[in-house]
Amino acid sequence: MRGKFITFEGCEGSGKSTILRLIVEKLKEEGIRFILSREPGGTKIGEEIRSVILDKANTEMDPVTEALLYAASRRQHVQELIIPTLNKGISVLSDRYVDSSLAYQGGARGLGIELIAKINEPATEGVKPDLTVLFDINPEEGLKRIAQNASREVNRLDLEALDFHKKVRKAFLDIAKSSDHFAIIDASKPIDEVFEAAYKIVHKTLTE
Repeated sequence: MRGKFITFEGCEGSGKSTILRLIVEKLKEEGIRFILSREPGGTKIGEEIRSVILDKANTEMDPVTEALLYAASRRQHVQELIIPTLNKGISVLSDRYVDSSLAYQGGARGLGIELIAKINEPATEGVKPDLTVLFDINPEEGLKRIAQNASREVNRLDLEALDFHKKVRKAFLDIAKSSDHFAIIDASKPIDEVFEAAYKIVHKTLTE
């Protein structure tokens, strides 16, 4: 039986990665088979591309270049890790996937959803998530969290203006409303409530 593919999305400072770590700990306790990965990254080549994309020094990066780099990292991720793992009957949990490109480059960068979807067709080979958990939060609150978290690595996207992050959120919500595999979680609530809501639907997807 093919494994389940679950992705986690959200604006900067949504707490996505923190909640994902808690979910991983709980799933391990229950003995559920899965691997955790991330985008950009997930493979040796993908991680090298990630270092270029998120480097704060690369402020001159062209939006199309950015989109193509994300797609290149994703292609390697899908071919080297996601497809082989799912075919072994093991589930994959990924911190971000193609919907991030649609929201960030398609929406916030203004390249358009259609172009980004087209760029990512050869990257994904039709591999779609069984579930995408979207952690939704007001961008002002998300950026405030980042500023207060001294241990969090600040990347190039964190440095974008507030208007950019507002566009990202709008794009995510528009994408989620037009899809049948999204679950939107209110990430502004206390962390234990966010975790419980997210874990419930992730566990259901992995065990049904």
